[in-house]
Amino acid sequence: MPIVRFSVTTNSHRQIVDITAQVQDAVAEAGIQDGLVTISVAHCTCTVYVNENESGLVADTLEIVDELTAGGAWRHNRIDDNAAAHLAASIIGNAVCLPVSGGQVELGTWQRIMLVELDGPRNRRVTVTVIPG
Repeated sequence: MPIVRFSVTTNSHRQIVDITAQVQDAVAEAGIQDGLVTISVAHCTCTVYVNENESGLVADTLEIVDELTAGGAWRHNRIDDNAAAHLAASIIGNAVCLPVSGGQVELGTWQRIMLVELDGPRNRRVTVTVIPG
């Protein structure tokens, strides 16, 4: 089962980065023609999801994350003042699983693989695991 890792450096506290090209490259490097790919981040304040990379939707996504998590009297803030980032990551999730067909990640016309930085700027590690079908 091939595993490929790459890093993404973010430059904002909250930011969404399209990582589709890097994931496609990782799948090509793995050499698996058909199967499944799991894209995950090994961080508690970073997530991945699949959706359109349209500027309004990206801004809306960050806005809804803020609406759901900002301003609470979160107990975790007593430790390191980033409870909202942890809570948002719990809501969105740290991995996605997608089909691989013909050596490519199978995505819909507008679908992209998006990394969400919730507590940056930071250097984030993405793990791409390709499972032959």
